[in-house]
Amino acid sequence: MKLTFLGTGTSMGVPVAGGFGNEHPSGDARDIRWRTSAWVQTDETSILIDAGPEFRLQSLRSGMRRIDLLLITHEHTDHIAGLDDLRPFNYVQKQTIPVVTTPSCRSSIIRRFEYMFGPDKTPGSVNIDIKTSSQPFQFNDCTITPLPVMHGTLEVYGYRINNLSYVTDANYISDETLSLIKGSSVLVLNALRWEPDHPTHFTVPQAVALAERIGIPEVYFVHMNSEVRHAAIQEKLPPHIKLAFDQQVVNIP
Repeated sequence: MKLTFLGTGTSMGVPVAGGFGNEHPSGDARDIRWRTSAWVQTDETSILIDAGPEFRLQSLRSGMRRIDLLLITHEHTDHIAGLDDLRPFNYVQKQTIPVVTTPSCRSSIIRRFEYMFGPDKTPGSVNIDIKTSSQPFQFNDCTITPLPVMHGTLEVYGYRINNLSYVTDANYISDETLSLIKGSSVLVLNALRWEPDHPTHFTVPQAVALAERIGIPEVYFVHMNSEVRHAAIQEKLPPHIKLAFDQQVVNIP
């Protein structure tokens, strides 16, 4: 199984539009981050996790040519704004793309993308079939387990796909969900910034403490802002914990 990080940045990306943030070019390409999203490939299956504002560009530079399943973590714009760019995949694959997400996200997508659904559906618009599931399910050669976590007051889903556990936009993970993550060979976890604490996201130190508690042998951080300079912060982390970067490819045992 192979994981490609399509994007590793925060909701506004790094750098932000208009250059209004405090960031300045570091000269390290790893410090340019598109909105967080991932692509998981197995021998039989191509799975997209989230479709944010840069999905079209992410799919082009990664070489993505097929989407068998879309897993959406939650309804915030940086995770669903690219849904309209699924159209060419519909046209080429000649089938509806199945989607799994939370109940609140399903309702939000149907409301915000009303033209894709119902009797007044716009001809040629995206064809997706959105299901909600909190229970493990089998999809081709993948065992997929939703991982409920808290993003402030909003319940969002991470996902365990075989030996990969992927969690973004969280600031609390229950013991029950931690038990579902344990035993993974690779963990992806959000780590917004070094400090101070944030009401809806783990900081880097908090993510390190949680990763050490779970005991996963290989950990990657995503959803990082401009203050997380790759080279400087990586030096402060344990050897098995790494800052992910856009277009990085990881093989999952």
